Amino acid sequence: MNLPWRDRLPAGLRAYTEREPLAALLLGMSSGFPYAMIGATLTTRLAQDGIDKRSVTAFSLAFLVYNLKFLWAPLIDSGRLPGISHLGQRLSWLCVTAAMVVLALSALAFGDPRTELGWVAMAAVTVGVAGASFDIVIDAFRIESLRSDQLGIGSGMSQYGWRIGSVAAGSLALLVAMHSSWTVSYLLCAVFVLPALVAGFWLGEPTRRRPALPVRGMSALWSSISGPIREFFQRHGAWLVLLFVLLHKIGDTLANLTLRLLLNDLGFSNEEIATWDVGLGFFAYLAGIFLGGVLYSTVGMKRSVLLALILMAVSNLSFAWLAANGHSNALLAFTIGFENIASGVGGVVVVAYLSALCNLAFTATQFALLSAAASVVGRLITGTTAGQMIESFGYVNFYLFTTVIALPGLLLYLYLLRSGAVELSLGHHRTTSTSSDGAPHRLGG
Repeated sequence: MNLPWRDRLPAGLRAYTEREPLAALLLGMSSGFPYAMIGATLTTRLAQDGIDKRSVTAFSLAFLVYNLKFLWAPLIDSGRLPGISHLGQRLSWLCVTAAMVVLALSALAFGDPRTELGWVAMAAVTVGVAGASFDIVIDAFRIESLRSDQLGIGSGMSQYGWRIGSVAAGSLALLVAMHSSWTVSYLLCAVFVLPALVAGFWLGEPTRRRPALPVRGMSALWSSISGPIREFFQRHGAWLVLLFVLLHKIGDTLANLTLRLLLNDLGFSNEEIATWDVGLGFFAYLAGIFLGGVLYSTVGMKRSVLLALILMAVSNLSFAWLAANGHSNALLAFTIGFENIASGVGGVVVVAYLSALCNLAFTATQFALLSAAASVVGRLITGTTAGQMIESFGYVNFYLFTTVIALPGLLLYLYLLRSGAVELSLGHHRTTSTSSDGAPHRLGG
């Protein structure tokens, strides 16, 4: 008897071919590209246009909009959109926020940093607002569509998609800018909203634990904002878990948001950046995602998060090594490879942990709060002081500092492990969930 092609695959690969993880891949592709447009791509554009370091690093404040997205996530959780609400709560918001991203990106495309730096700054913030709103919907859609036994695989596929989207958009922007203009390159990158829309209409409206309710009156609006937050902080160790989320990524965020400045000052060309930072970084990140998935499934969530934190802290030392040695393609390749493998591992296991912390009754709001908290401190330091710090004591000492500042988050996580707060703070859908074969999920530790 001929078996369906999926049944002929090894058991370990079969789960990756299911609809929900494949849709998570497509959702991740669209989630990643707005970040690239106001991140490394915009940094390269500003640096090449001769904008000073303090102004360039100040543009990272546009990312802070992502850290405030929990403020309007309740609206996306429960607010119905007139005219298209028949599509479903998530699907209707997915369409609207995708359109917002395209319009915001168009505004950024037509600004010239050399003569209209203020316009470019406002457009970058607008892309941040649109991208953050798009993220809220995408994250909720992914978490609510995945079964509990697909959470680790789905998080990995989402990270694969995020990297594919950000790298493809970043590469396209660089190559088109070389042969045409930055305006054309930004406009072309708007097509990256399409994968999420394809995934949304393919899966349809996800099954939700709590139906969307219209918000009427200020008291109802306040309840929709405060309810998910109150529920989270009623859990054991919730304040320490939030402190860990705030601290764990400071060093990694500082290092990554300033990398393009380092490469520009070391004299790397666009071709070298595209080859090593974009090209090699892409495949190294994919390898890291694969390793993260293996770690998550073999040693469990708790220990895999610990290993990821150690890797992310140590990888920052490679930036300092590159800065000390100067222009070297071989050393750049090692630095990019090490950093992206560490980030890939961390991306899978930490995102799976943050997803596990969410109560499905408040998916959009709680994940928005947690994902925003994960990078707010690093982005704030980058936007306000990173450029001045680099100018004051140089790149080598700066990247050594990013390694040291990663240690408090690592130490706090060790305390959370020993106290049992990691398990006790998980969302309700994880404390009793089981795998597809009926066995309890392995948390590790």
